[in-house]
Amino acid sequence: MASELFTIDGKRKYLSFEELERFLKIAGAQERGELRTFCLVLAYTGCRPMEALALTAENIDLSEKTIIFKTLKQRHKTKFRAIPIPDHVIDALELVHGIRKAQRVKKRAGALFPWKYNQAYKLVKRIMKEAGIEGTQATAKGLRHGFGVRAAEKTRNPRLVQKWLGHTSLENTLIYMDAIGQEERKAALSMWE
Repeated sequence: MASELFTIDGKRKYLSFEELERFLKIAGAQERGELRTFCLVLAYTGCRPMEALALTAENIDLSEKTIIFKTLKQRHKTKFRAIPIPDHVIDALELVHGIRKAQRVKKRAGALFPWKYNQAYKLVKRIMKEAGIEGTQATAKGLRHGFGVRAAEKTRNPRLVQKWLGHTSLENTLIYMDAIGQEERKAALSMWE
């Protein structure tokens, strides 16, 4: 099952923690605020790029410190999921997008991020390249897989990971629950202690 996190030739499809840190450092140095916050949202929620591109100020719950996504790939059902985010991501969204003000305005707010999918994909790829990250994992999907791996490692709760990733089937989530990377190394080392 964990093979779905690797290519046919055994390369990782997810960002390691060290790669994520490099990505976030380069993303944080971007001049455009929307690009900085787009990268934060992808990295800290594991959302699909199209889910992020659909966000408006109304999807940011400042009091609960969550982002509410309309979940894609739900077989013609409309489902929403709330993902908790750290304070610094909430602060960045407020600073760049003026979330509080936008929520007070009566007219319907536009999307937080001004791009189509292809442009957003290229922007993420550019930041990955600047961060020295190359390979299959150097994509928004690599960020999503990395989020899933870290969520599984830290929570060990497949239902919670399923909810956060917006999976219809628990089977899709279980690929993240297999011990991999550093977690697998820790388990192996503990056998010899």
